[in-house]
Amino acid sequence: MNLLSTCCFIGCQKLPQKMIRQILLRLNSEVEKLIENGVTTFISGGTPGFEQIAASLIAAKKEMGQDIRLNFVLPCKDQDSYWNPKQRGFYGKLLAEADGIFYLSNKYAHGCIKRQKRFVVDNSDYCICAFFNPGGITGKTVGYAKRKGVKIINVTREDTDKGPDSKERQARSENR
Repeated sequence: MNLLSTCCFIGCQKLPQKMIRQILLRLNSEVEKLIENGVTTFISGGTPGFEQIAASLIAAKKEMGQDIRLNFVLPCKDQDSYWNPKQRGFYGKLLAEADGIFYLSNKYAHGCIKRQKRFVVDNSDYCICAFFNPGGITGKTVGYAKRKGVKIINVTREDTDKGPDSKERQARSENR
């Protein structure tokens, strides 16, 4: 997988109602910019909320003829076992749109979500995120991504991490 052409989505399960329109507009704008700059693969963890919203945007763009890929990297095969029927149904429809589905384990086990989040980050050069709490799993994952040199785009804020320039990203990609 070419890291310079890969973006992951990390985000909160619950987004503030008053910000959803702004988040969606910014998400679409940032995805368009990445596609224009050669990003062709998008990775989602598939959890309800931002990650599913972002995945459905990519599925729609594919449906409209964009030459991009949607991959899911899931912590376990039973990730949706505690979700309500509506969430499971939507999740199933999203997975049907995927170009690739990768499970890191068969069953939920302590630490599998953290492992999945790190795997997603380790295999991306960009991370579009939506988070508010730096102490939560999303905030910690974004912190990990920053330490790894992944370019962060937080669609809940106007200012984003500019990340390294393309030469630095290329050097980092070759060292992985």
